[in-house]
Amino acid sequence: MAAPTAESVAGKPRLEIDTSRQFISWLREQRMSLAFTTYQAGKLFFIGARTDNDKLWVHERSFERCMGLAVADNALYLANLYQLWRFNNVLPPGGHTPDGCDRLYVPQMSWVTGDVDIHDVAVDANGRLVFVNTLFSCLATVDGQSSFVPLWQPAHISKLAAEDRCHLNGLAMRDGSPAYVSAVSRTDLYEGWREHRRNGGVVIDVRSNEVVCEGLSMPHSPRWHQDRLWVLNSGTGDFGHVDLEQRRFVPLCFLPGYARGLAFVGPFAIVGLSKPRGVKTFDGLQLQERLDTQGVSARCGLAVVDLRSGDIVHSLTAEGVVEELYDVAVIPDCRMPAALGFKTEEIRRTINLGDGGGL
Repeated sequence: MAAPTAESVAGKPRLEIDTSRQFISWLREQRMSLAFTTYQAGKLFFIGARTDNDKLWVHERSFERCMGLAVADNALYLANLYQLWRFNNVLPPGGHTPDGCDRLYVPQMSWVTGDVDIHDVAVDANGRLVFVNTLFSCLATVDGQSSFVPLWQPAHISKLAAEDRCHLNGLAMRDGSPAYVSAVSRTDLYEGWREHRRNGGVVIDVRSNEVVCEGLSMPHSPRWHQDRLWVLNSGTGDFGHVDLEQRRFVPLCFLPGYARGLAFVGPFAIVGLSKPRGVKTFDGLQLQERLDTQGVSARCGLAVVDLRSGDIVHSLTAEGVVEELYDVAVIPDCRMPAALGFKTEEIRRTINLGDGGGL
């Protein structure tokens, strides 16, 4: 099913979004909408089902190098080039904007971290922001005074240095606390991970600092859902879970793209897919070999996987300016989310009085 075409240049679409036939109906059934980021195009996208017709709702804002996303309570958190942003939904329960949006996320707070290459972002049970500081190979938080406050580092990292030693990237929360992380390797020197992309990937238990799965290829986006630890084995194209007793990866399905970004709603997983760039980071991966064997090209967009069967049951594809995604998040009980950015007049004219005072 074709969705709206976004900006165009000289009559040619810069971005075209298509969905499978039942994707919009599925969004309505799940009573939720989606958000995803693309650092390559510098965009935060919201995807929903319109309330006034049967069309797809697509809303986007520009933030340079958008990366990790987290939705918690009435807020949305976003990592970009050198900042972490907190957006607050300023609409009351049941409220709508004049154009029908039932969430309006307004940027209310920012922490300037410097360019530490933040990847995954999460919020713990106490409301503390936790993020993967990839440049310094650690988990960190913010305190309002420092660029970041280190919280934890893998046992194989001997020193916090701005060297991206193992490409720590993914974070899984469990019971409101950081529980597992993913890394491309266990190296302890400047960008050492680059020589271990094919099979050096690991998932590490944050509490014990033990490796619970190894031999992965550029793993990303570990997540705890339905009493299982799920992870994307991005370099091979596999999505599956970690058998914590056997300490091995159990594939569920193959995905036709470089997978990053993972969220869940009930028995469904929503996975972000990217087209591998023509650079050394993605050279020599099994993913490309498997795509070549099937005679297909990598896709960019979202794949909805039924955890009960491993089938891709719904999809969204992006063509044009967007070629790579990083993260995806579920916004529950929401049909048409929107956010204010900094490139339009709306940010000047939207004033939240608070305490029921309205907009």
